[in-house]
Amino acid sequence: MSITPSARSIHLVIAGAGPAAQALVRRLTGGSTARQPGTATFHGVITVLSNRDECPEALLELAALPQVSVRLGQSASFIDADARTVTTTEGLEFPYDQLVIATGSSPMFPPVQGAARSLSYSTIDDAEQIGTAVQDITRVLGRRPLGILVGTGPAAGQAEAVLRARGVRPIRTTLRPAAVMPSVAGSALPATGIVFEDGSSMNGDLVVLAEERLPRNGLAESAGLQTAPDGGIRVGRDFATSVPGIWAIGDAASRDGMRLGLVFSSNAAAAYCAARLEEDARLRTSSPAQSLRSARSAAA
Repeated sequence: MSITPSARSIHLVIAGAGPAAQALVRRLTGGSTARQPGTATFHGVITVLSNRDECPEALLELAALPQVSVRLGQSASFIDADARTVTTTEGLEFPYDQLVIATGSSPMFPPVQGAARSLSYSTIDDAEQIGTAVQDITRVLGRRPLGILVGTGPAAGQAEAVLRARGVRPIRTTLRPAAVMPSVAGSALPATGIVFEDGSSMNGDLVVLAEERLPRNGLAESAGLQTAPDGGIRVGRDFATSVPGIWAIGDAASRDGMRLGLVFSSNAAAAYCAARLEEDARLRTSSPAQSLRSARSAAA
């Protein structure tokens, strides 16, 4: 079943509906239904394919914009780069002029028991949430907090820097715990420590999990996109992939051996990618052949 946009309009499909995808839609459209008509920077139709049935409030606001269509429960599963179509797990087929993959990453290991009580650090966007939590915990304690940090690799290194910058004394362990320990009843703190398989434990005032993650690149592989050694979708400086007309942002993308979620915030990545999409859209409406040459040059 094919879903066809109106003639002579640039059709952008975004595979994924997380923070990076939402930031890109806001950047391209002006970001609010309260904006006056004509203020959008992107003149075309935007379809967002979400693998979830529920819709967060921020995404609902964007879905109310006239040029944006959010398809819930429609996870993109296959890309035909020659025909420029995306097929979902439900069998719907969406043609595109431009395609942005924003499928994010997934944890390398099953969740630690009680992980929901802890803070997490997987992308640079998590720094703001951790900062807010640290402020609240510091206010409750009336002193500098002691933080237990779990993880290895770049994400854990960034998380440690974030904690130190916000006044936390971090104690880092590379040994994966069996569980996150809840606070005592009546405490305002969500978690105070971790326990290991052998029964030993580490105690503090907060727990941050910054474990390794794997970029979700199955969709990219269906289109023959080049991937990086870390498994991410290889992109250039303008977030262009190796296939013309397809870009990747967020934690699914990789550059210079690093997940881009650890390098660019969602807003920063959206700004860079939006500028490239707008340029490509202008070229397409003026000269399709020129646009194709430009896209191939950017991907080189």
